[in-house]
Amino acid sequence: MLLPQILYEDNHLIAVNKRVSDIVQGDKTGDISLDEIVKGYLKKKYHKPGDVFLGVIHRLDRPVSGVILFARTSKALSRMNEQFKSRETGKIYWAVVQNRPPEEEGHLVHYILRDRDKNKSFAYNRERTGTKKAELIYRIAGRSRKYWFLEIRLLTGRHHQIRAQLAAIGCPVRGDLKYGYPRSDPGGGIHLHARELHFFHPVGRREIKLIAEPPNDALWQAFLEMYA
Repeated sequence: MLLPQILYEDNHLIAVNKRVSDIVQGDKTGDISLDEIVKGYLKKKYHKPGDVFLGVIHRLDRPVSGVILFARTSKALSRMNEQFKSRETGKIYWAVVQNRPPEEEGHLVHYILRDRDKNKSFAYNRERTGTKKAELIYRIAGRSRKYWFLEIRLLTGRHHQIRAQLAAIGCPVRGDLKYGYPRSDPGGGIHLHARELHFFHPVGRREIKLIAEPPNDALWQAFLEMYA
């Protein structure tokens, strides 16, 4: 399997532009995972004789594309985990929806309940037993004849958060059958893309901003033209 586009690489970190349908870490499906693909790339490039260390810092849902960051050392993994936990990182997503959101810009606050058996999250307007607070900020970045293009700044990192919160306001992501969109996208993906990741390097603390191009299809290309 080919390695997705590399966005950044040094002795401590490596980032790639995850493709739709790539799974970040192995699961019960047994499909080859992105972390194993990256390990294979590093092993070959640097002629590593033994096992290659690669730490999974964060994840993206399988049907989602975009920036994914891995740690190449245990020190980098520990420090990056702390950054994500303390919300020092910044995440910007792009989404395509068919229904217009209620406002040009909005701050969504919900309480997310994860159902592990269904691998699905439910967004409620009020706190319930077992829920976790979820926040994001969106703005309408453009529109086509049939769709609205959203830029989303993620403030918390809950399971399926963007998908569940947009569905809760009547704007499921294009292709996301699980969250109420009527039709699936070809290839099993959805039109949700992790566009940017901002963080501080774990060694030296310089600020880094990574940008991932969306998949090459007509809707994403229209979004790019509007966004430019």
